Amino acid sequence: RIFFFHDTMVKYARESNDATKSCKARGTDLRVHFKNMRETAMNIKGRSLSDAQGFLNSVMKMERCVVFRRFCGGVGRTAQAKQEGSTNGQGRWPKKCAEILINLLKNAESNAEVKGLDIDNLYITHIQVNRAIPQRRRTYRAHGRINPYMSSPCHVELMLEEKEEPVARAEEPKKYTRRQQAKLRSGIKSN
Repeated sequence: RIFFFHDTMVKYARESNDATKSCKARGTDLRVHFKNMRETAMNIKGRSLSDAQGFLNSVMKMERCVVFRRFCGGVGRTAQAKQEGSTNGQGRWPKKCAEILINLLKNAESNAEVKGLDIDNLYITHIQVNRAIPQRRRTYRAHGRINPYMSSPCHVELMLEEKEEPVARAEEPKKYTRRQQAKLRSGIKSN
């Protein structure tokens, strides 16, 4: 794997509303297929940190599969995909993607610890996979020809945020029509 670490601050595609309650991690030029990584990333989006790590470990053990929704041409069908909520039944077990995402989540978790965030209350609010510059190799064909043999690496960025507890909404006073207000003032009870 090739990791490029930049000395300067990197701009993320999305910034958190509250930077004190979020943490980020990213990997650039990861030597793993973009399409597999995109599908794996979409499967863990919105999950809690522990749930996502558990899911990815299960994928590596082939106990659960990653459902393929967009890049699903030629992807085989499996019963595990139906259990994961797939409509087309297509799924795979991209081990390399799962491994890289586990490492990214571990990095984000350690960033959260440094910030003093509650690890048990972290959720993946943003995860994005972009195509990176393809790496070039060559393959040899019949009659002395040469064809390109390109790889499809990717960039991944993710953001974890603490989920806020919802505040109970205060009940608004009941609004009456003019006729109902007149009845209330006069003391007439309606059935």
